[in-house]
Amino acid sequence: MTPPTSRTWARRGHTPVIRVRGRPQRRFSIAALTCYKPGERSRLIFRPKWHPDHKRGGRRSFTWTDYRDLLIAAHQQLSAPLVFVWDNLNVHLDARLRAFISSHEWITSCQLPPYAPDLNPVKGIWSLVRRAGQNNIAFTDPDHLMRVLRRTLREIQYRSDVIDGCLTETGLTLTTPHPKPQ
Repeated sequence: MTPPTSRTWARRGHTPVIRVRGRPQRRFSIAALTCYKPGERSRLIFRPKWHPDHKRGGRRSFTWTDYRDLLIAAHQQLSAPLVFVWDNLNVHLDARLRAFISSHEWITSCQLPPYAPDLNPVKGIWSLVRRAGQNNIAFTDPDHLMRVLRRTLREIQYRSDVIDGCLTETGLTLTTPHPKPQ
């Protein structure tokens, strides 16, 4: 992972250059859910995954079963029915994941329009993680990166106002339709 920089310096007339040793040989994936319910504090549920063997033919991202397990864990943790608003990541569109969602009445799923990162509150979380936890750090090893990622996400977990801000930034609101009496 190339380290993001937020501030640096150099003598006038010299462009600062950050050298990174080697090429990325490992891959990390993080799946996250921002959870909102009117009248309750917002939550962040996340699962990081390290793919150390992706160069040897191993999977380089979350599988549909990883997302299924995350949905089950979220349902157990929140003890409530879930409405998921997914982006169009190929794994989110997987037929097996779709079949799992349709076979459980406690899950409702909606798709965002094809390229709409501005409507996805989780993209705000990723922006915060990159700005707060990864800028100006040269990670010494994959474990160091994973520790920093987990710490940064845990800090965000305890800040429901920050999670609410990610929803506010999308312009979306929480509404529950009230059935009209007949």
